Amino acid sequence: MIRSEKINVIEELKTKLSENQNFYIANASGMTVAEVNNFRRLCIAKGVEYKVYKNTFIKKALAEKEGDFEKLDDVLKGFSGLIFSKEIGNTPAKVLKEFRKKGGKLPLLKAASIDNEIFIGEENLDVLVNLKSKNELIADVIALLQSPVKNVISALQGNGGHKVAGIVKALAERNN
Repeated sequence: MIRSEKINVIEELKTKLSENQNFYIANASGMTVAEVNNFRRLCIAKGVEYKVYKNTFIKKALAEKEGDFEKLDDVLKGFSGLIFSKEIGNTPAKVLKEFRKKGGKLPLLKAASIDNEIFIGEENLDVLVNLKSKNELIADVIALLQSPVKNVISALQGNGGHKVAGIVKALAERNN
């Protein structure tokens, strides 16, 4: 690969890293070509992208990205593939788990960056699978805020509602 091609690959990688808040680094060494192709198909079906890069290219692209990515230098050895996810940080983790349920033992998780937070090691895969997206967290908060209102409304509409309405009416008449 000539120098200009290397520069183009690094620029492409910088663009992908800036467009995708979430990325995973996976080790797929030992996988057959057919297994890698099946993994790529699953990634595409789930809306994430998987691509293999040289570790030096990844390091150079990360050096210009804002964040504490020096932690990843230790995992950027051997075979490294990147899984990019634009919005939902746990989708690549779910893809890895699903692929393994279908019989694949690889790829292994080397590291992940979710909104510039670094997770290193395969042992974090279950944590990443259960990680909620920003929209899921907002939905949970809204549900918690709506819960007391729903309880009052259902109490008023149910059998107990007549009692509550009667008590309110009696209190109103007593004040008059």
